[in-house]
Amino acid sequence: MARNKYDIDETLNKHFDMEQVKRLGHYIRPYAGKMALSLILRVTASAAILLLPIFLQRIIDVYIPMGEKGIPHIMRLCGISVVLAVYVSVVICIKTKLMMYSGQSIIRDLRADVFDKLQKLPFDYYDSRPHGKIQVRLVNYVNNLSDLLSNGLVNTIVDLISLFVIMGYMFYVNWSFTLVCLCGLPVLFGIVFLVKKKQREAWQNASSKQSNLNAYIAESINGIKVTQSFVREQENTGIFNRLSGNYRKAWLHAIKFNLILPPSVDFISVVTTSLVYVMGVNLLRSDSASISVGAIIAFTSYISRFWTPITNLGNFYNSLLTAIAYLEMIFETIDEPVEVKDRDDAVEMPPIQGEVEFRDVCFAYEDGIPVLDHVSLLVKKGETCAIVGPTGAGKTTIINLLSRFYNVGSGAVYVDGVNIEDVTIRSLRKQMGVMLQDSFIFSGSIRDNIRYGKLDAADEEVERAAAVVCAHEFISKMENGYDTFVNERGSRLSVGQRQLISFARALLADPAILILDEATSSIDTETELALQKGLQELLKGRTSFVIAHRLSTIQNADQILYVDDGQIVERGTHEELLGKKGYYYQLYCSQRQG
Repeated sequence: MARNKYDIDETLNKHFDMEQVKRLGHYIRPYAGKMALSLILRVTASAAILLLPIFLQRIIDVYIPMGEKGIPHIMRLCGISVVLAVYVSVVICIKTKLMMYSGQSIIRDLRADVFDKLQKLPFDYYDSRPHGKIQVRLVNYVNNLSDLLSNGLVNTIVDLISLFVIMGYMFYVNWSFTLVCLCGLPVLFGIVFLVKKKQREAWQNASSKQSNLNAYIAESINGIKVTQSFVREQENTGIFNRLSGNYRKAWLHAIKFNLILPPSVDFISVVTTSLVYVMGVNLLRSDSASISVGAIIAFTSYISRFWTPITNLGNFYNSLLTAIAYLEMIFETIDEPVEVKDRDDAVEMPPIQGEVEFRDVCFAYEDGIPVLDHVSLLVKKGETCAIVGPTGAGKTTIINLLSRFYNVGSGAVYVDGVNIEDVTIRSLRKQMGVMLQDSFIFSGSIRDNIRYGKLDAADEEVERAAAVVCAHEFISKMENGYDTFVNERGSRLSVGQRQLISFARALLADPAILILDEATSSIDTETELALQKGLQELLKGRTSFVIAHRLSTIQNADQILYVDDGQIVERGTHEELLGKKGYYYQLYCSQRQG
């Protein structure tokens, strides 16, 4: 999917791709047994129902003229009809249960594959797409397939079988009447052929407009504080109404194609039924009387049943065209290449000792725009490496490459002499603790948030980690302490509190390599001083990378790298860099003056 925002439509295949339906068959296959049983039960129920017009013809033409002698026969057929009705009701219940289970299981499996893929996709996938457009594929589009999978497939097969069985009964009753009915099919097929392409494109457009609307809703919710701060409510409502109106217009345009088929079927059904009545009356008035009243009634009953499965097949076709549009975007997500992944011969990362080396590393987020330019550095086991420099210089990119959030463009990154691209991502990251600049808090208790990176941690470990980063005091004062529930993104917590909780989360994992990206940027000076004291003990014997704008927090680092324009322009200890009176010295002086 190309880079886009909430008001840019997604590009889809303009041609009907049957491969999407075949791929869906992969998800259907595990439940084929239950679906086959459901199909058999539904076919037997439909066959039973189709006997009723024959019974009616028999009663009218044979048993009613017999007078009282025909009453036992009529009662027998009525009794059989009641038994068949009970059987059909029971079968429909069983069939519905089987199909609902199968359909929802398929939906669950499909959604699980989409979510699993989203967990593996690299950061640049999310950087280039509105999150609302990603979300709509996982939720709305998959849900829209539910009815198709729960009922549509089996019912369509049953309708096809029923159609041929009904035609057989109709030929049995009167072949000339049957030919009259079949004359309406070419007209119906012509209508379907004329509208199918426009109908599919209309539903593709509607799904794209729905995606745009969902993307803007997600963006607006995430940015509501900024919206209200800058009094943008009225403008945002205008944008929302425009996107909502576009979706409404696209949906109404698409649905009108769906509404063409049912009235067309009804019209053809009325015309052919009228012709049958005219022909039947004429035959009854003729001397030959080659048809009976019962046969006409039975045949007209079959006519209504004949067009019902055709209407259902038309509705299924409508649903299928809509589903194809959704499937294309669902499978597009599943097919999205995972750029950052394990090699086929990747091995488990041995227990990390802590030596990290960048050898002539180059990297670019976009072709032709380098972010790191031939970067080389060596951090020995247990050392603290601080990285400073102007915004956009490439500081965060260095730790992103170390964490394998992106692939190295050229050169290599080594941990304990092992190229990190030769080991599995999971075994590498499990031994690293990362606190990114964005302190994300998940919905749940504070305890669960701290325990996120080490699920088996005891309560004492959680509280000890919180105490080290100076979070224990404010957590203990909350209404339920560590069991206090916080919402997504920690809306009830201050920015500094969220950072401390995220810091505790990273420390609890007891990583061999600790990465702190602006870990103290939102913490007040008093808390920061206390935090620094606790960290000194924790960082002993542990390799750590610290990105910071406050130089006061990194003066004790074993080495400091000044990064500018994708290159390391200065390196050394705090005292060494001050002595050089270069970039670091100027930055230090500017902060002291501030």
